[in-house]
Amino acid sequence: MAQLENIEAIEKRLWTAADTLRTNSNYASNEYFIPVMGLIFLRHAYSRYLAVRDDIVKKLPSRGGKTRELRKEDFSQKGAIFLNEKAQFDSLVALTDADDRAEAVIAAMESIEKDYENLKDQLPKAEYRELDNTILGQLLRTLNPEELQNATGDIFGRIYEYFLTGFADLKAHDGGEFFTPVSLVQLIANVIEPDHGRIMDPACGSGGMFVQSAHFVERMQKNPGQLLTFYGKEKNPTTIRLAKMNLAVHGLEGNIQKDITYYSDPDENLKGTFDFVMANPPFNTDEVDADKVKNDARLPFGLPGVNKKKKVSNGNYLWISYFHSYLNDSGRAGFVMSSQASSAGGEEAKVRKAVIESGDVDVMIDIRGNFFYTRSVPCQLWFFNRNKPAELKNKVLMIDARNVYRKVTRKIYDFSPEQQKNLTAIVWLYRGRQQQFLDLVKSYIAQSLTEAGQCFEVESDDDKLNGPIPDFLQTFESLLKAITPFFESLKDNKSHGEVWQELNTEWKQLLSDQASFKTAQGKAKNNWEKQAIDKASELLKWVGDEGALSQLGKNSRSIVKQIDLVFKHTTRLIDLAEKELNAKENELWKGNEINGARKNNLRKEADSARKEAVEKLNQVRYFHKQAYWLISRFPEGKLVDVEGLVKLVDQSDLESNDWSLTPGRYVGVAPEEVDEDFDFEETMKEIHTELQTLNAEAVELAQQIQKNFEELGV
Repeated sequence: MAQLENIEAIEKRLWTAADTLRTNSNYASNEYFIPVMGLIFLRHAYSRYLAVRDDIVKKLPSRGGKTRELRKEDFSQKGAIFLNEKAQFDSLVALTDADDRAEAVIAAMESIEKDYENLKDQLPKAEYRELDNTILGQLLRTLNPEELQNATGDIFGRIYEYFLTGFADLKAHDGGEFFTPVSLVQLIANVIEPDHGRIMDPACGSGGMFVQSAHFVERMQKNPGQLLTFYGKEKNPTTIRLAKMNLAVHGLEGNIQKDITYYSDPDENLKGTFDFVMANPPFNTDEVDADKVKNDARLPFGLPGVNKKKKVSNGNYLWISYFHSYLNDSGRAGFVMSSQASSAGGEEAKVRKAVIESGDVDVMIDIRGNFFYTRSVPCQLWFFNRNKPAELKNKVLMIDARNVYRKVTRKIYDFSPEQQKNLTAIVWLYRGRQQQFLDLVKSYIAQSLTEAGQCFEVESDDDKLNGPIPDFLQTFESLLKAITPFFESLKDNKSHGEVWQELNTEWKQLLSDQASFKTAQGKAKNNWEKQAIDKASELLKWVGDEGALSQLGKNSRSIVKQIDLVFKHTTRLIDLAEKELNAKENELWKGNEINGARKNNLRKEADSARKEAVEKLNQVRYFHKQAYWLISRFPEGKLVDVEGLVKLVDQSDLESNDWSLTPGRYVGVAPEEVDEDFDFEETMKEIHTELQTLNAEAVELAQQIQKNFEELGV
């Protein structure tokens, strides 16, 4: 996917703009998400249409000097939707206040439904008649920002997922359960590798499992529309609309049926027919009628416990059995499940024992809490493989990933792309694919060296250095020169002169550090390119404590600290000069250049350059740390048990532990790692910010409680 540097800011801006529908329409907060998603659908469909149109036009056949018109089939082969002129987003944006925008949007939706039978009556239409014409126009323009009009890649696919995430977080529909966090779905796809055939999701929600399967195939440079067939079930009609729109917006089609999986026809025609099953079913349901499901052919391992009301006590093992039964003889399944299921007792334990004895349980992954947008509970990812090699048939790979996460917000965690790859690499080793593991480590080393090289860029004509570090040094030097005359006049002042001299010493140290870093970067790059390393032991030398990449990482960390030090020191001196030393009244003080309101503010320029330099330098260390994380845990490039992370267990281990499938029960506790990046000052700021947020929420809650009491007449 092509990335824009400020895509996160754009997403937030679009989200804020879309929120105007809630405040400027007759829709409640749980209703306006459908018309919003409809417009995002149109914009993304147009983005994919433009991406392939020119190439299609070039290859259109001609007869008698006349070129054939564009057809739906031309675009389906390219993973895009055909759009006639009225459905093209530019046409909608060009409408004026004198036009009826709602009817134009409806006409656009109808034209798409006419061409795509699977979308018939699924796209939002009448909903737009509830919207103010001016507000709708504003929203259309907002969803078409200039910086996205020429963007390449699946940018609007990302934005579509961002909006799904946002609405899930608001519980805008079905309690937010229609959306499984992308981070978890990607990990499921990475482990089961859905690269062909029929894919089933019997609790498909908004279709995220299907979309990520398609992305998996796209990363192989292949066409998912030609390789994959999707079959889904969903009980909620609105969610089905979201799923069909989600598939269509990614150029995909699927057979999604309205159905309650528990009470389906036993699905004899679907049993054993799927290459892959992916799902995030509802957890811990306890209202399934036992009499209706007791003879279901999809429950080969038996019925879980039944309570006095003749209800299945917990539906988790119904789902687990369904997933297994849908697989063909070589099929794989990956699904999200409540953490309670892996060690549940009673009748559930008997079913679990039978599942394990099938030899098809492949991998279990523990996930910490706060990965979901609507609930904070931890979960587990289960994986089946009906075609495990003989040597692994009675073994299960246990991975405890609860210490692997990235904090997105105060309430939400996910996996970074590299964390995804690292967890997947453990599965590669389990499956004997050592070269893939080594290639990933090598890619991290190469990326770290690339990031280091990008800190400095040489203009060929005069060998002048550019790039984040030279840019910072140049802008900071301008700032330093601007404040020098004033502080030089204070050099005989002991209290302030010493502070000034200290800054000059720090500045010289920074210049020395960056020169050393550049030399080390060039040397490491040349050594890496000359060597054809393909052994784990040699890679470990590169990233270990005394390795070339480790030293480069340490150098980058030192420069970051020095850059921050000189900048903080300088800004404190500027504040001291203006607030305590009457600098603004001194003719030597160039206040308008240093800290003024004019566009070229040296302090702001230096701060902006500092942030870019620090970000690039941090990337050098980041990719080194990813390489080290992998190769230090698996130093021979082979799967080994790692305390607190991974253990390969056999059925005798499982039997002696009550047939538990909880990874944490087997892998032990990871040794505590020292966080060398810990920043006490920054941490205190985060704690203070969080405390302010909590206090504000407490006040708001107290006011709501008081209002409720007043309405009750208390």
